[in-house]
Amino acid sequence: MNFEDKLKNLATKAEKTAGMLETEEATKNALVMPFIAALGYDVFDPAEVIPEFNADVGIKKGEKVDYVIKRGDDIVMLIEAKRVAAELDISHSSQLFRYFTVTKARIAVLTNGVVYRFYSDLEEPNKMDEKPFLELNLLELRESLINEVSKLSKAHFDLDDMLEAASELKFMREIRAAFERQFEAPEEDFVRFFFQQANPNGRFTQSAKEQFTQLVKRTLNGFVSDRVGARLRQAIAQEDARVEVPAQDSPAVVADEPEAPAAPSDGVVTTNEELEGFQIVKAIVCDVLAPERVTYRDSKTYFAIFVDDNNRKPLCRLHFNRARKYVGTFDEHKTETRHPIEGLDSIYGLREQLRATAKHWLSLDASPADGEPTPEGKERAS
Repeated sequence: MNFEDKLKNLATKAEKTAGMLETEEATKNALVMPFIAALGYDVFDPAEVIPEFNADVGIKKGEKVDYVIKRGDDIVMLIEAKRVAAELDISHSSQLFRYFTVTKARIAVLTNGVVYRFYSDLEEPNKMDEKPFLELNLLELRESLINEVSKLSKAHFDLDDMLEAASELKFMREIRAAFERQFEAPEEDFVRFFFQQANPNGRFTQSAKEQFTQLVKRTLNGFVSDRVGARLRQAIAQEDARVEVPAQDSPAVVADEPEAPAAPSDGVVTTNEELEGFQIVKAIVCDVLAPERVTYRDSKTYFAIFVDDNNRKPLCRLHFNRARKYVGTFDEHKTETRHPIEGLDSIYGLREQLRATAKHWLSLDASPADGEPTPEGKERAS
């Protein structure tokens, strides 16, 4: 089993058990030690992993780092663990800063078993940075991050390669955070830049600022939706291209995605539009839920999209079997809210509601409440 598969298995375990882990020790045993093992290190071999490492610094005596990882005689990584429910505040892990200075370690990890923050000394040699260069959340795994973390595994450990990438990763993380801030609430300088691009000779008055703030926000949303939609349509076109036209006596070779049946015996017809809507929803929540966890069932009245093929975990409903089309989203109480849409691209405008619902199901470790939401009794107009 490769590192990615091990990490995905651990992510599944974290989703199921996180709510049961009330202490730091429980978190270490259930999640942190398996994470170290996934990296390829033997947690029971003191030549590789030392728990409760003590390296007294100055007047500070008796403080310990939860784990150190060694390669040969050198300490290469420090790991400080908190319980699952703990906030990862670097100010509460002063021993990481101190031990980073007195050991040869260039990588420090602060974790609560679910979120792993990786630090180095990019800003000042031999002094741990206050901001991580990489953050891995087991409940929101992204392939690009898995590839970066794999560079710290025993089989692929390359400190120089990791540190070279760390600087870029840190800047990219800050740029992403800045972009997200502008996406939600564009700042004045950001709005002014686009005002000047669109109206070079205009005066950036208060009224112009208010107008362009809304225009910039709407344009950003539309731009992202268009790009994601274009990528999705391209993927669907490539998938359709895989369908071969069969010879007269040869069986058809079809794509992996289910095709819309022509006329099922129960009267349910799954349309290409519904399948494309399903792909859009799956794309929106793909960085929250693994794509294979997003499933659907069609009926005569609506096209239902679930998590884990479980009708007690509704993600949304596509009401496309009528002249006016709607998408029904669900809150944590399974109450459906219908949103009228003009076309499939309008689904991207519901990204926040869809992602919030996906995160809700991801966060639950207990069985959801009994009962599927009623199609009519628990809906309200949007």
